[in-house]
Amino acid sequence: MSDTRAGRLGVGVIGAGRVGTVLASALAGAGHALVGVTAVSDESRERAEALLPGVPVLTIPEVVERSELVLISIPDAELPDLVSGLAATGTWRPGQIVAHTAPGYGIAVLEPAQRAGSIPLAIHPAMSFTGTSLDLTRLAETYFAVTAPAPVLPIGQALVVEMGGEPVVIDEADRAAYAEAIDTARSFSRSIVEQASGILHGIGVDQPGAYLSSLVRSAVDDALSAER
Repeated sequence: MSDTRAGRLGVGVIGAGRVGTVLASALAGAGHALVGVTAVSDESRERAEALLPGVPVLTIPEVVERSELVLISIPDAELPDLVSGLAATGTWRPGQIVAHTAPGYGIAVLEPAQRAGSIPLAIHPAMSFTGTSLDLTRLAETYFAVTAPAPVLPIGQALVVEMGGEPVVIDEADRAAYAEAIDTARSFSRSIVEQASGILHGIGVDQPGAYLSSLVRSAVDDALSAER
């Protein structure tokens, strides 16, 4: 389970997607022990092998049973049923930290686990992930939304700092608005780049994405600087 050093945890990951594998790798880099990961598709297995070498691929109940910190990184719509289903089978344990990365949910969705004595955390990194080691460097510039009960909020903040990020406390009541802001920024950025790339491609510009890269990055930086 946990490492012999103080504060080190046995971490299990539910969901070998782009976010879960990168955050797990970052936690491993901070000295935590990765005890297992779930990976269903070939793509997720390949990603787990690349970013989490040597970490066993297990079933969801096995991951939960072996972990002191369970990191859940699955599609938002699947989160409530997963948490309640594991509660119904008595899988959650007292004192176990359960953290999810869904932007639109706070800790209320983890209430079935909390009833079993688990410690609920909602930790969302405001970043677009590639699912590669490149993301580990980007984490150093990333803010994380952290929602947790006041007594355990420092645990969530400490985990974010260990991953290289900057924690920002978001109230439970504000998670829906937070998710809307994140989705707006992501969707707008993607659609604008796609539209501009299409226009450039139409007039014969090769590799329009590369052509726009410096412009888009500098324009976004300028816009963000104006808001600081």
